[in-house]
Amino acid sequence: MSAGFTGFPAEAAAFYVGLEADNSRAFWQAHKVEYELYVRGPMECLLAEVDADFGPFHIFRPHNDVRFSKTKVPYKTAMGAVSETEGGAVHYVQFSATGLLCGSGYYAMASDQLDRFRRAVVDDARGTELAGLVAAADQAGYSMGAISELKTAPRGYDKCHPRIEIIRRKGLIGTKSWPVGPWLHTKKAKDRVVQTWIGMREVNAWLDAHVGPSTSPPEDAWR
Repeated sequence: MSAGFTGFPAEAAAFYVGLEADNSRAFWQAHKVEYELYVRGPMECLLAEVDADFGPFHIFRPHNDVRFSKTKVPYKTAMGAVSETEGGAVHYVQFSATGLLCGSGYYAMASDQLDRFRRAVVDDARGTELAGLVAAADQAGYSMGAISELKTAPRGYDKCHPRIEIIRRKGLIGTKSWPVGPWLHTKKAKDRVVQTWIGMREVNAWLDAHVGPSTSPPEDAWR
């Protein structure tokens, strides 16, 4: 690992372009050095520089668990890393051949979190506050979503509720993404990641205050 983060080199995207074309053990073994040098190395440098404010981070393994993968390909075509705050919010960053993606929020809520979340959203004061924060995030260029959402209202909730679009979600996270460009090969990549996370602080503060971490057994929702 180098002394500091200087961006993701062009070779990093090229590695994933090759892996997407030939997702095999033979390709992985032949290009593993490139993965370590051009992909994992820069990611570790990036995380080391943001760890004090947003960490600690966990880098996801490059191998797919084919027992649960629909495509059955052995290797992931992106590198992702995530951290979780004491309040329960996560910070996520991902690099792939298509560019950079990062986000923050509650990606996948456990059942106890969902119960607290929905109760807070239907509350006039708390729900109106969150709706305003979500609208502001939309205006700021975030894609607001979650791991999934219901097609209709959860049991016991009015399908005509003014905030039903939020109630249907099984989490709440804001993300931004950018295609590969010259900036990605420089320190500016870190700036975009950090600013994305900072921009979600108000939403996360609401979630931490009214939802908080789950007390249920953990699930590997980010696998």
